[in-house]
Amino acid sequence: MKKTFIYLLAGIVLLTACSNPESSQPFQTDSSTSLQESSSSSSAWTEPIPSSPEMAEQVSKVVPEPEPLKPDNAWKFDIPENHQMNPERFDQLHQALEGSKIYAMVTVKDGAIIDEFYQDGYDENSIFAIHSCSKSFTSALTGIAMEQGYINGAEDLLSDYLPKVLEQEDSQKHQISLEHLLTQTSGLEWYEWTRVTNWSEFRSASNWVDYILGRKLVTIPGEVCNYSTGNTHLLAAALEQAVGMNLADYAKAYLFEPLGIESAEWGIDPQGITDGGNGLAMTVRDAARFGQLYLQNGVWQGEQVIPAEWVAESVSPKNTGMGDSTGSYGYQWWIRPMGTGNYNTFYALGAWGQYILVTPELNLVTVITSMYPENIYAPRPFFTDYVLNAVES
Repeated sequence: MKKTFIYLLAGIVLLTACSNPESSQPFQTDSSTSLQESSSSSSAWTEPIPSSPEMAEQVSKVVPEPEPLKPDNAWKFDIPENHQMNPERFDQLHQALEGSKIYAMVTVKDGAIIDEFYQDGYDENSIFAIHSCSKSFTSALTGIAMEQGYINGAEDLLSDYLPKVLEQEDSQKHQISLEHLLTQTSGLEWYEWTRVTNWSEFRSASNWVDYILGRKLVTIPGEVCNYSTGNTHLLAAALEQAVGMNLADYAKAYLFEPLGIESAEWGIDPQGITDGGNGLAMTVRDAARFGQLYLQNGVWQGEQVIPAEWVAESVSPKNTGMGDSTGSYGYQWWIRPMGTGNYNTFYALGAWGQYILVTPELNLVTVITSMYPENIYAPRPFFTDYVLNAVES
């Protein structure tokens, strides 16, 4: 009887094992196992192979599209001698910069940073106020807004975007155009390129736009160049009305992000209007990106960020500027030959010695930030006497 029970129990165990073959075999590692066998044995946890084009299309719709690759905006670095520049001149430059009021200076040749200098306490991450170099950025945004159809052209009247201009009693103010603002020829009374200025009065006003528009008209619009941050602030206010957003946000979307500029900080006036004539700050490397963009006729990583026509117009002389050694004036850019080689250079210039210098025939960009309240031109010899003199024939 006991043997019969044992035989019966063994039979039950054998039948159970045969009904679940997977439990009786080790994990399959044989490479000769067919794809069909592998697929069928794992059908509980793998996606089935589509059996028709229609099913394949449905499956493909579920798979997300890969994110587009972002352009690599990182700077390239190289040594001066690989770009026909004498390295000894840069050694001499660094010796001259020690103890000066230059905070930082970077030179880009052929798209690569070939020289960089920082005073103690500063580095490539330091953010510097670039003051009136901001004006050149506002000019660039004007060109972008025109390309996008927010503005018809530089000849548009300021009153098209700031209707309060028409509230001014002097009807000649109604004729001020965007081009008059761009070329510093609005005719509005302003004292900034003089020892006695109305700068503090302007900056302490409760409403900057009203203060600027309230200045009396001393020359017919378009006739005389008189440098005025007020002109550029009116341009910034008009741009914000045209594009329907804060100018700093507009710059971030259409200028800073495409270039990889991440350090930019831009101030505002009491009404929240971007300080288009003065309030921008960033690293010298990011400022150099802007100069490089203009060197490349508005193209960055194959994208036309600023219309080439606008770049050309902006850096072409529109008047003789302030009639001094600063040079001619374009659309918020200065233009003049520099160095013993008389290299044609256009540049953004800010109070106390901030420079973004672009020399197209040398494929060269140099940025300088400094603290020379007594002499805005003091940093210029560091560029002309060292960087330009480093050019090897």
